[in-house]
Amino acid sequence: MAPQGSPALPALQLGCAGWSLARAHRDRFGAADSQLASYATRLPAVEINSSFHRPHRRETYERWAASTPPQFRFSAKCPKTITHELRLQQAMPALDGFLAQAAGLGPKLGCLLIQLPPSLGFDAASARRFVMGLRARHDGAVALEARHPTWFDAAADRLLARARIARVLADPVLFPAAAVPGGWPQLVYLRLHGSPRRYWSRYDDALLRQLAERLAVAQRSGARCWCIFDNTAAGEAVPNALTLQGMMATLASGPCPVAQPAHSSRTP
Repeated sequence: MAPQGSPALPALQLGCAGWSLARAHRDRFGAADSQLASYATRLPAVEINSSFHRPHRRETYERWAASTPPQFRFSAKCPKTITHELRLQQAMPALDGFLAQAAGLGPKLGCLLIQLPPSLGFDAASARRFVMGLRARHDGAVALEARHPTWFDAAADRLLARARIARVLADPVLFPAAAVPGGWPQLVYLRLHGSPRRYWSRYDDALLRQLAERLAVAQRSGARCWCIFDNTAAGEAVPNALTLQGMMATLASGPCPVAQPAHSSRTP
């Protein structure tokens, strides 16, 4: 139990990009009828990356939702048709189709993830049209992973903040301005791809401990937090997520970390 006067941490949406469980880690999860249901016995959230590559029927999303506990949450990645092919232009019909499919998750749709191609720079007019169209259709949490330097200036940050869209902090960090979250400060979304070798490298315990402290501070500031491990190529995402989960539980039962701004300059 947390000490008297120490408020409990709000829920952290912690998980992996996908729910595949390597044989070496399956005994750390409960037995279930599917890998997703087994995954959901230990981790409270997952990022659906397959929706980026291909559409899924609404019934598929409904089945996924039905196989997870009530408090489980999904982050659904927007299709590459919207981000990489249409490049946010004339994208509302494609967005409507995706939202209709993902609506099968019901209240378990915790966030939409929009990952932009590295070549897509910030254009104020087209970005404003897209986010206004998005917000006319979807009022829930949205996180945007920008990878072009122009998305990290003040104008882009103001637009995202006004639209209540978080700018993702992704690791490895591409350039200094990308070392902190941005956009709407009430949502913090971290995507950890593995460093130094993207998708392969594991994160050591010392770094995960720093990350846990940072997340605890962001949560206590009132931000909703997502932390997704995408270092899945060699199966490192699941053990990293479970280690961080244990560290967060320890922080929740101990003294509050030293307060820092939710959008601290410390990198994961």
